[in-house]
Amino acid sequence: MNEQKVIAVTGATGAQGGGAARAILAHPASGFTVRALTRNPDSPAARELARLGAEVVRADFEDEASVHKAFEGAYGAFLVTNFWAHASAAREIEEAEVLVRAAKAAGLRHVVWSTLEDTRELLPLEDERMPVLQGRYNVPHFDAKGEANDLFRKAGVPTTFLNSTFFFQNFLTTMAPKRGEDGVLTLTLPLEEGRLLSGVDVDDIGRTARAILEGGERFIGRTVSLAGDHLTGAQYAAKLEAVLGEPVRFQSVPYDVFRSFGFPGAEEVGNMFQFYGDFDREFTGARDLDGLRELNPELKSFDDWLAANAAAFKEI
Repeated sequence: MNEQKVIAVTGATGAQGGGAARAILAHPASGFTVRALTRNPDSPAARELARLGAEVVRADFEDEASVHKAFEGAYGAFLVTNFWAHASAAREIEEAEVLVRAAKAAGLRHVVWSTLEDTRELLPLEDERMPVLQGRYNVPHFDAKGEANDLFRKAGVPTTFLNSTFFFQNFLTTMAPKRGEDGVLTLTLPLEEGRLLSGVDVDDIGRTARAILEGGERFIGRTVSLAGDHLTGAQYAAKLEAVLGEPVRFQSVPYDVFRSFGFPGAEEVGNMFQFYGDFDREFTGARDLDGLRELNPELKSFDDWLAANAAAFKEI
């Protein structure tokens, strides 16, 4: 039996990294095994990955030597950074620079970089339809990741760029339906009527990354733009209504109104949804559901995801 190839996974105790680690570990026949990078190898999530068969190692983006050490001897990697841990585009780019240097030094053969579109390629900062944030970004958590793509290219790291999108899981947390003053559950989104919102089960990022790694060299240098469904706000509300067993209405909030709400990230999220809406042809059009299902047959539609998570919605 051939020795399994090590895939280093950053953010291994988080949503994306954890999904990637579990997806790889669930398919040992693929020839890969997982080295899970985490700041705290003693956390419950890290111990669970170890139970599933991962090699768990301590690594911290602020300790670059630890990342270099964690990549040594690995074949490839699934790389992700967490903008929301600090909400700084500049810091996220610094983290990506650490990953690029470590991947290059280790001679990794295939990296899957979880990224997003740089919105400035379609919406120049001079366009006044949305505010510029953090000095030079429209949507910092998109633009910083998109900007970092060139770091991998310029360093010659063999990379597949995996563009993600809105997570279905948000409908259980920050974007969950809430009761209006009249008692009716309301799905409130800064999304124009009739505009499509591409969504994905966060675990499909990991499942798709595994398929890309299995596909090998033919994916190096390519961009794969991911989604599990393209639905309007009203369609999301109707599907949530079926699961919750009571009416759910969709309420569209103007972008400027949403940006004015004042909670941390309100401007960022408002800009993100405006990008989704103003450029739905380009954003949604880049996400070919049929082609994605050929790559990842397990890809979940919103209906699939709702069926698997119906019990969680009973707590809303």
